[in-house]
Amino acid sequence: MQIAEFQRLIEAIYYEKDKARGAAATFQWFVEEVGELARALREGEGAEEELADVLAWLSTLASIHGVELEEAVRKYAGGCPKCGSTPCRCEG
Repeated sequence: MQIAEFQRLIEAIYYEKDKARGAAATFQWFVEEVGELARALREGEGAEEELADVLAWLSTLASIHGVELEEAVRKYAGGCPKCGSTPCRCEG
């Protein structure tokens, strides 16, 4: 599945509900999912499911704000946005 396809799928499933909830409240749900991902990584299980949830919430936030994720990720198409290298050669 391509990024744009995933974003359209999440829109079909959740967009109306998430838009009605509003960007601020939807962002709070996103942050809660990030917390659940942190717990899964720490405990060593369930990371795949939580990563999917974080990606879904990120996708719905992008849609609410009119951002196409497929276009946004092009920022990294040429390597590191700062140094332009792959792998990154920035200090730190």
